[in-house]
Amino acid sequence: MPYVSTNGTRLFYHEQRAGGPPLVFVHGFACTHEDWQAQVGFFQSKHRVIACDLPGHGASEPPPDQGSVESLGAAVASLLDVLELSPAVLIGHSMGCRVVIQATLNAPERVAKLILLDGSCVGANDPQEAEQQTLQHIANVGYRTMVESLFEAMFVEGTDPALKDRIIQRAHELPEAVGTPLFSRLVGWDAGKVDAALAQIKVPTYVLQSTYFNTELVRVSLQPGEITPWMERVQQAVPMAELDVISGVGHFPMLEVPDVVNEKMAAFISK
Repeated sequence: MPYVSTNGTRLFYHEQRAGGPPLVFVHGFACTHEDWQAQVGFFQSKHRVIACDLPGHGASEPPPDQGSVESLGAAVASLLDVLELSPAVLIGHSMGCRVVIQATLNAPERVAKLILLDGSCVGANDPQEAEQQTLQHIANVGYRTMVESLFEAMFVEGTDPALKDRIIQRAHELPEAVGTPLFSRLVGWDAGKVDAALAQIKVPTYVLQSTYFNTELVRVSLQPGEITPWMERVQQAVPMAELDVISGVGHFPMLEVPDVVNEKMAAFISK
C-alpha cells in the first residue's frame, strides 16, 4: 500500500493517475478515504485523484500530538509536497473542511481551489474553555457514547439503514486516545482560529452544504434556498466563495447521492 512520511507519521493514500489537475479528497472525523470511492471512480479518468487516510484514521499511523486540526492540515500539506501536487483542488468533508483550510494556509502555492462539503463550526467563545468543556462532556458520557450520538445525528429519515450502520460501526474504530483529544481540539480550533484561517483563503472556494444544526442543535436537512450560519461565515470571510445546497439528504451526501455531488463538483472544478 502507498504511504508517505509526513511530520513523523506514515500517511496512507489511494491514488489514480490521469492527466488533469490533481484532486485531493480529505475525509471527516472517525472516517476514512473510503468515503470518496464514488468520487474517485468518477474523476479518475480525467484527473490525478488522491484520497488519504488522515493521521490516526484508517491505515495511517497516529499523529505525534494525538491529533489536531493543525497537525492534520500539516500532514495534508506535506502530502502535497511529497507528491509534488501543484496546483491541486482540495476537497474536504466535515472535519476535513477544517483540515483542507489549514493545509491551504500551510502550502498556499500548491492549492488551486477548495471544495467544502457539509462543513460547520461547533466551537464558540474562549477556545481553551470550549476545549475543556468538550473534554468534560466526553468524560461525563463516555467516549463510545459520544461517538454513537454524534454519528446517529448525521443521518436523516430515509437514509439507507445499512449505510448508517456501516458508518457508525466504522466510527467506533477510531481509538479513544486519538478521538478524544482530536475532537476537543477541533472544537477549540473552531472557537479561536476558524475566522482568521478563512480570512487568509485567496483561492476560489465552493461551499456545498446538505445539513445544518437548528435552534435545538439537531442536525436537519437543508431545503432549497436555505443558507446556514456556516455558509454565511465562509462567504463573509471569502467573498468569492460560491454557495450551493443539496437538499433531502444527511451529512454524507457523497455516499447518499454521489451522482449529484459528482456533477456539482465537476462543474466547479472545470471553471
